[in-house]
Parts: sequence; C-alpha cells; structure tokens
Amino acid sequence: MSRINLLSQRLANQIAAGEVVERPASVVKELLENSLDAGADKLEVDVEQGGVKLLKIKDNGVGIHKDDLALALSRHATSKIADLEDLENIRSLGFRGEALASISSVSRLAMTSRSAEDGDGNGWKVSVEGQEMEANLSPAAHPQGTTVEVRDLFFNTPARKKFLKTEKTEFSRIDEVVKRIALSRFDVMFNLNHNQRAIHNLLPAKSDQEKQRRVGLVCGPAFVENSVFVEMESSGLRLWGWVSLPTFSRSQADLQYFYVNGRIIRDKLVTHAVKQAYRDVLFHGRHPAYVLYLELAPSAVDVNVHPTKHEVRFRDSRLVHDFLFSSLHKALAAVKPSDQMLAAHSQGAAGEFPGSNYSQQSDSGFVGRQEGLSLADSGGQTYFSGDRSGAVNPNHVQQQMETYARLQADDAEVPPLGYAIAQLHGIYILAQNKEGLIVVDMHAAHERITYERMKTACENEELKMQPLLVPLSISVSQSEADCADNQKKTLLNLGIELERVAEESIIVRQIPSILRDANIEQLVRDVLSDVLEYGSSDRIQSHQDEMLSTMACHGSVRANRQLSIPEMNALLRDMEATERSGQCNHGRPTWVYQSMDELDKLFLRGQ
Repeated sequence: MSRINLLSQRLANQIAAGEVVERPASVVKELLENSLDAGADKLEVDVEQGGVKLLKIKDNGVGIHKDDLALALSRHATSKIADLEDLENIRSLGFRGEALASISSVSRLAMTSRSAEDGDGNGWKVSVEGQEMEANLSPAAHPQGTTVEVRDLFFNTPARKKFLKTEKTEFSRIDEVVKRIALSRFDVMFNLNHNQRAIHNLLPAKSDQEKQRRVGLVCGPAFVENSVFVEMESSGLRLWGWVSLPTFSRSQADLQYFYVNGRIIRDKLVTHAVKQAYRDVLFHGRHPAYVLYLELAPSAVDVNVHPTKHEVRFRDSRLVHDFLFSSLHKALAAVKPSDQMLAAHSQGAAGEFPGSNYSQQSDSGFVGRQEGLSLADSGGQTYFSGDRSGAVNPNHVQQQMETYARLQADDAEVPPLGYAIAQLHGIYILAQNKEGLIVVDMHAAHERITYERMKTACENEELKMQPLLVPLSISVSQSEADCADNQKKTLLNLGIELERVAEESIIVRQIPSILRDANIEQLVRDVLSDVLEYGSSDRIQSHQDEMLSTMACHGSVRANRQLSIPEMNALLRDMEATERSGQCNHGRPTWVYQSMDELDKLFLRGQ
C-alpha cells in the first residue's frame, strides 16, 4: 500500500460520476430535473447517436447568473439548500450539487445561460477543459433560460464506455426517462428529438382531459381505456392517479409509475402495498399497471437515501403502506359491471388480457351502479335449486320469450349485464343487453360471489382463535424475538398469541382456528418477517383468504349444470352487486363483452 494522497478534483468527480452518471439516460434525468427546479415550463431535448455523441437540453427557466456559472460546475455547489433544516424539508428534485461536476468530468460540457438579473441582456457560456477542469467564461447570445450541451460522453473513461449498449437501447432508456418526467409535470411542454427526428412533442396539460391524454400518449391508449381514476386523502396523505383494471395486466412490471411529491421512485414498500391490493383479483404471474401520485409533507419523507434518488424512506412507513393498500383495495372493489359497461359504451375499446373487453372509469370518479332485475323479479329462484339432471324444461321456451320481450321493449331499463337468453355447453351464460352480447363463465362468476360472501361473514363474526393442545416452540433470531415481544398486541389482533421464553426462542400458544391445518412455524416466521420489514403483516388474512377461496371454489355451481333462465338472471344480478365480480378468485375474467359494432366487424357487415 502506498501512502495516503489527496485525490485530484478531476478524479474525485469521476468517482462521483460512477454513482450519478451510469449512462446517457442518467445525464438526461439530472439535467431535466435541474431545469424543472429552475421553474422551466418548456424543455427541449436533442439527442444524437443514443446520447453518446450529443445530449442537449434547453429550458426557459430563471437562468444562472453570470457570476454563478463557473461555480455551478463545482462539486457540492447548489442554490437549493443552505443548511441542515433545508435538507430535512426538501421540495426540489435536486439538492446535492454533484450532477454538473460529475457530468463535466466524463464529457465535454458547455453551459450557456442568461438570467433575468443580467442587466446587459446578454447570455454567458461556460465550459471546462484540462486536467484541473478550469472553467472558461465567454459572452454568448441566449434567451432567458439555460442550455446544457454534453458531447462525447465517457471519451476520457473508455472502460465505462465499453459497458454502454447499442444506440437503439441507450436511446430507448433516454425516451423512458423523458416519459417518466413528463408524467410528473403535466404543466410543462416536452420536446424530444433523436438524430434530428422528432420523437415526442408533449404540449402542456392543464385540464383533466388533457392530463389523461398525456397519460395515453406516454403509456398507450389501451392503458387509459382500461384504467380506473382514483383520488383518496387521509391523515395528511393524498393519492391520485390511474390504476389498471385487473384484467389489463402485464407479463412484466414495465408500466408502473409511482411519484412521491413529483419525484419518481421505485420503492419496495410501495410495490408491496400495490401488490397486496391486487392480491385476489390478479391472474398469477401477471403485474398491474399504474400511474400514481402520492403527496405528503416533505418532512415526512427522506429522499437522501440513494445516490440516484430512486428510493426514499418514509418517516411512518406503516401509515403509508396501509394508506396505499386501503385506497387501492377500495378503488378496485368499487368497480362494478355497470361502470365497465358505461365506459365500454363511450370508448368501445378492447383490453390487453386475452379474451376480455374492459374500458376505463369516468374521470370524475366512480359511477353509480344501475339497478337491475331483483331476485324477486326473477321468480324468487336461486341458482342452487331444482333438478339439474339435464332434462329439457318445458317452461324454458316461455321464459326465453319473456326475456326477449323485455329486451325489445323500448321503455324497459336493461341492467348492465343484460338478461340471459341461453346456456352454452353447460359452462357459459349468453346474455343480451341493449348494446351487445355478454358471455359469462358461470362457475368463475359464482366462485367470486361465494368468496366475497364468505369473507364478509368472517369479518362480521371476527377472528376465532384456537389454543394449541401442545404449544409450539420456535427458535428465532434476537430481532424476531424482540419483535414478537414488542408487537404482542398487534400479533394478537391477527389471531396469533406468542410468548417469548428466551433471547432467541418463542412459544406459539394460539392461532386462528381457520388455519389449524397450516404450517404454523412457517406462518409465524413469515408474519414476524413482514412486521419487521413493513410494520404490519397480512399473512394471516392472505392464508385465510386462500382457504376461503378453496372453499368457495368447491361450493360454487359446477360446469355442465343446467340452469333455468331465472336462475341465470339471478346470477347476473348478483354479479352486478358483488365487489370485484369482474374476476374470479384466481384473477381470471368472469365475463366478456362484445358490442354490436364489434360483432359487425367480425362479420364484415357494412363493408
């Protein structure tokens, strides 16, 4: 080992660049955030050769004073914070003062700016050269605002340049950064050009309709057409944005945008809360899509926990987790067939999930459910009664005639899922409403109805506990034992009674009665792990729901069971009144819809 030496300014900046400047997209992110902090409402991004040859960002912000231009390229030089109190209450996107110095150490950087305070009306240009990165200042014509040009990225660090991907890949990452930031500021105009070709021209969006249009341009129209607008506020937290219907799911988590006070993040606490909200409505292996905005006091979140500021730490993580989960859980539960059908009439668009057609919610919130045919109107029958031997019922013809009469009556109000007209292969119910055809998987639909009723019954009767005949001793870590000791009351509310008997040992005395056949030791370990990481656990609820789901599956009407017309209509009316009835317990769709226009296209009518 050689003796300790003081690193040169250039080398120190290049080391810092290893954290801040990973690839061209990282440079674009840092510079765009600087422009937004400067109050810009118009941003132009020019890229050449995937950002390796040139990155040019021009804004119309407040600009940089002539005397501050050279200082702006120094390490830890910023106008956004001055003392520790500012660091604990950050409202800007940047605050460390590292980005420009790091970028200039691995590229040829020039910055031209004019501030409103420059009395002569001229702009000034600063560039850095040489080993000591001396700043050269010269006058330059420029409107108010700042332009930063970054040329030949990593020209002096060839090892870093080798890790870059193809031009197409690097530009796609720049494109993704611009789209993410464009979703964070609807009031700002964004222009993106690559190799002198226009890629995006996003105009400012002020009205709700314009905001939704920008979301559609960035995330695709299918997302907007298959999403629900949510807006919730509680305990100093506000959540708003768009979440996809469960049937519009993705094979990858590539359409998930979450913002905290305007800053895009990817946080495991947030991901966990969203995942749990979709738990029993999402098909296995699929991922939800969402564009969500969380607003809270800046002092309640620490954004200085990650070099690229992609992660944050909440002061009260349990409060945030529970708020996100409950808000999204309620929003998804509130989606009824009537809402989806109303949106389908206005949009007429198809979803991504195979075999399903769903459309977006109204922007103004959740639409009230249309009242359909009651069980009394359907003859007072249910879909459990009668002989299901498969024999033809002579009353079916009369029942079908009455259904057709209802559908043809001009003044009749037809419910969202319409009226049943036939049963196909003992599996599917064919129903007709005013606008088209609805096909229902009767087993999947009845499974969801039964499942929701069983969950409600369990909640109303509260959690029943069962003492273990022989208490179970479990060896755990000291932190887990401390958690079991400190969170005894919380765990008891979940139905688990634990007692600490040693530094690294606990005893399980009682568990929820419905989980008596579960792997108790693994369950307790998982619950303690969740409480340690998230401040709470839904393992008990998850296991209980899994068992109720299995019971609901076995207790639902089976395939190849013949139903009468009134029984099929009773099932349709129950679906309209049941939460999450668009999916079965396993996330599969329970019904699909084809409008008359879509059916006409299939048969080339009118062409």
